[in-house]
Amino acid sequence: MKEFISKHKVLIAVVLIALIAAAILIPRLRRAGSAPGETAYVETVENLTGANASLGLINRFAGVVEPQGTWSVNRNNDVEIKEIFVKEGDKVEEGDSLFEYDTLKYEEDLQQAEIDLERLENDYEATQEAIAELEKEKRKASSSEQANYTIQIKEQNLTLKDKELDIEMKKAEIEKLGENIDNAVVKSGISGVIKKINEGESGSMGDDDNSFITVMKVGNYRIKGTVNEQNIGELTVGASVLAHSRVNDRMWKGTITKIDTENTVSNDNNGYYISGSDGSRSSKYPFYVELDSSDGLILGQHVYIEPDLGQADEDATPGIWLASYMVDTSDPEHPFVWKDAGGRIKKQEVVISETMEEIGRVKISQGLDLTDSICIPDGTIKEGMKTAPMSEKPEDSDMGDMGDMGDMGDMGEGDGTDSAVPEAIEVGGESEEGAGAQDSGSGEGAGAQDSGSNSGAVSGSFGAGEVIVN
Repeated sequence: MKEFISKHKVLIAVVLIALIAAAILIPRLRRAGSAPGETAYVETVENLTGANASLGLINRFAGVVEPQGTWSVNRNNDVEIKEIFVKEGDKVEEGDSLFEYDTLKYEEDLQQAEIDLERLENDYEATQEAIAELEKEKRKASSSEQANYTIQIKEQNLTLKDKELDIEMKKAEIEKLGENIDNAVVKSGISGVIKKINEGESGSMGDDDNSFITVMKVGNYRIKGTVNEQNIGELTVGASVLAHSRVNDRMWKGTITKIDTENTVSNDNNGYYISGSDGSRSSKYPFYVELDSSDGLILGQHVYIEPDLGQADEDATPGIWLASYMVDTSDPEHPFVWKDAGGRIKKQEVVISETMEEIGRVKISQGLDLTDSICIPDGTIKEGMKTAPMSEKPEDSDMGDMGDMGDMGDMGEGDGTDSAVPEAIEVGGESEEGAGAQDSGSGEGAGAQDSGSNSGAVSGSFGAGEVIVN
């Protein structure tokens, strides 16, 4: 063996050098073959516009049908309830009696307060008489006694002011007790249906809605949606929206009436993964949609909400609403998209008929069909490049660098490119990625499942209790 190595050491050295060179060059050639710009990864316009509800790049927000509002009253826990006149599910009109307090305690307190007031008024009169007597004696007293009388009179005047304050406070107490007795029967503030009667004490800990009786307004429904803090800027009060059923092709038109940035929605992601972000740290806010008509909707039904771009109007100008970043407008007179033409990418001029900057959409009226495939004009695209479906794009850099021998500086140096389509678009707690939002027969579908809770409670006095109007 030693003789063989000695005779052929030159040949062996050449072979080793060749092996090392191959180990270094082959991975580099592999990376060069998949370098950025060599392949343009495209997606169909149908998918990009959400026309088949797959990628859903027209943002959709989760929503739930709820009543237009509720009216609630909190009971006074210091007073017993004499009688409840309604039960859950009953229909009531505005002004109908709901329950009555037992006013026996109020009546006893009122009698005692009236006695206390009479005593205070008598003490007040006695103090006034004492002051008058001191002033009379002061006038007859010698000059050496004048100072003593002056001090006594000042003390009595201070006592008089205290009694004046006590009398005013007692009168206010009597007035309040009288109001409680007069308003012992609490009446409904709206017409609707008794949604809940809480037999326990109002204000108990651990109960989100601890009101005594809640009346749900009847009539047209509204929709409560959820929007993430990352895309809340896409919604504005007064904007027109469309609400889609999750189980069929029913659709309702409406207007955003409120975006409640003061109250966040529970931040549990509702079991949905948000790609590229820590969903547990992302705040969500409720917004409300008033519908033109709620025919066919069911209380508690879950829907999708999307901006009304005129896509549902029968007389709308034909065209395709596309994300504005998909169109190269560096030359405003000749906007274009990068389109797949038989496996090669080429420029395709388009006509933009409408622009909605507030939501980042343009309407293409000529030059593009739903069946066309296009890619993002990211600056690396060149005419004539090969095309491939977005689904075939590598997600990570080439790990072949790990095999570079003797060139450790190349380890981990990948040449992968960023995806031409956002990883996911978070929509009201939903991550519409891949298959995106698909309607299901169960009616649950994808997206955040919100409860029909009400927001914006306003408190005020009402008889002996507290009224909360949503």
